[in-house]
Amino acid sequence: MESPISRTDLNCISLADPDIQKSVELLKQACLDSGFFYVVDHGISQEFMDEVFDQSKKFFDLPHSEKMKLLRDEKNRGYTPMLDEILDPENQVNGDYKEGYYIGVEVPADNPDSNRPFYGPNQWPSEEVLPKWREVMEQYHREALRVAKSVARIIALALDLDVDFFDRPEMLGEPIATLRLLHYEGGQKTGQVSNPAKGVYGAGAHSDYGLITLLATDDVVGLQICKDRNAQPQVWEYVAPVKGGFIVNLGDMLERWSNSIFRSTLHRVVLDGRQRYSIAYFVEPSHDCVVECLPTCKSETNPPKFPPITCSAYLSQRYKDTHADLSAYSDGKA
Repeated sequence: MESPISRTDLNCISLADPDIQKSVELLKQACLDSGFFYVVDHGISQEFMDEVFDQSKKFFDLPHSEKMKLLRDEKNRGYTPMLDEILDPENQVNGDYKEGYYIGVEVPADNPDSNRPFYGPNQWPSEEVLPKWREVMEQYHREALRVAKSVARIIALALDLDVDFFDRPEMLGEPIATLRLLHYEGGQKTGQVSNPAKGVYGAGAHSDYGLITLLATDDVVGLQICKDRNAQPQVWEYVAPVKGGFIVNLGDMLERWSNSIFRSTLHRVVLDGRQRYSIAYFVEPSHDCVVECLPTCKSETNPPKFPPITCSAYLSQRYKDTHADLSAYSDGKA
């Protein structure tokens, strides 16, 4: 049972605001309240954002057989078909009614680092099929990482850390940063409109795995957040799209780091039958980074709640828990 859905108000942080203390206070308030906030004036032009969305749509408009040639590999690079992911198995009847495309940090196959989880060569559509596609996505990957590092500096100050805490090599100096294009097909094509009472969602309820997520969306409302996952009934609120800006949320890794002072909030996508496109950029620290309670987030009365864990080990388990086994596709089952 759920309460009626309202719309939430989120704090808005301008990366062009010279008053850094104001930004820190807005971010701290947002992180204590919901773990979600808007970021604007980030330096990525609206013209380029429109181009990224246009190129994303061109990929998803390809025939299914063409997209399946780029099915995600064991490095989680490439295409994820409809229902590939099930984020809330207790409440979903099938899986997420969305398709996606993963693009990570490009590491050539002959580089020793390509043997590490989440590193390696990306899969790219051919230039004949989608000219300029790789060029646009690689530029966006670089631009989004720059924005993420700017946000991370404000987060560091909000946690009473040095401003460059997350800039260090073991943090975001060599990050695991993943771009994911997403397409939620309209009800006319799938025959499915989201219906929480029947376990049908665009994306099931989940919290993100990593440090922070930058989300760019079109103008179709669909994202909902639940500020208190333990409430009965759960109260879900819509998050309005913001033209030209990002919806930013904290991930579970930052909640662990902050000893649960900052929130990683449940969210889901519930759609009214219209198509929806969004672009998520997931930012995590380097493979060997040990995520353990920050010195500013523990005390005698608030000891560490989580054991230390490496970023790589944590992410590998979370991906395994939520994605279909790739052998299902070769067996013809999925």
